[in-house]
Amino acid sequence: MKEETQSTLDTIYENWRTYNGKLQNCIAPLTNEQLMLQPAPHMWPLGQIVQHIISVRAGWFSGTLQDPDSVMSEYILWGQRDSPDRSAMEMVRGLEETWEFMESRLLRWTPADRAETFPDEWDGQTWELSRSWVIYHVLEHDLNHGGEVSLILGMNGLRALDL
Repeated sequence: MKEETQSTLDTIYENWRTYNGKLQNCIAPLTNEQLMLQPAPHMWPLGQIVQHIISVRAGWFSGTLQDPDSVMSEYILWGQRDSPDRSAMEMVRGLEETWEFMESRLLRWTPADRAETFPDEWDGQTWELSRSWVIYHVLEHDLNHGGEVSLILGMNGLRALDL
């Protein structure tokens, strides 16, 4: 009997979902004081990094990929230097809702959909970016900043992402 195997892309998406859950689990118990922890005075505090993850997800998947959504429009505003502080529960909800938004698209886009391009301006130049490029970019962004979150938690004796 032949075993069914998952595609590489399905495996990546499934593991990204798991990673998102682990990020939520380590943020959920944090106090407002713990969310202010920073690795150095000139670096973003933990809560701002998490808000930035949420904001970037919403910005790329809803804004850049031209898929308007009122909830994502609110999250796009998070993570700036002047953004208001948010509670751990607000951040967990933001991670969950942005993940659900992204995942619903990841699961329905065909290879042709993933190849479709969208204009994005960077440093005065307009680039045509494919959905595939955006997917990878947001994944690498999640992993990079999730690593920062994990490091800050570990430096302060708190439970980090359990990878």
